[in-house]
Amino acid sequence: MTDAAITPRVEEDKVLPAVVYGLYLLGFTNGLTFFVGLILAYVNRDAAGPINASHYTFAIRTFWLAIAWFLIGLMMTIFGAPLSLLLVGIPVLMAGIAIMGAVGVWFVVRCVMGIYYLTRGEAYPRPRSWLI
Repeated sequence: MTDAAITPRVEEDKVLPAVVYGLYLLGFTNGLTFFVGLILAYVNRDAAGPINASHYTFAIRTFWLAIAWFLIGLMMTIFGAPLSLLLVGIPVLMAGIAIMGAVGVWFVVRCVMGIYYLTRGEAYPRPRSWLI
């Protein structure tokens, strides 16, 4: 007999990490569920198994990186808006808007990739990376 036949495979519950990803995606409509998903990820990360813990870590980092980059884009937009009246702030304004848009796309892609690995029953391969 092989070890695989003797050792049963332990399946972790996929519901709560999926709820976190769903709340993140729902957050684009109301804004509040971003924070609810973040709180759920923080509360459940320590008690989770290795697969779910990687998804919670990934979700937490996704939130904080998105907030940081969104704030950078927002500050550039706020700084560039009054200067655009003098035409010198237009590049800064456009860059800020582009950063905020890119952060939104990046956030959605990371959530979809997290859901993809979760449905396959796999841990997220690089939960601490800032790329996808």
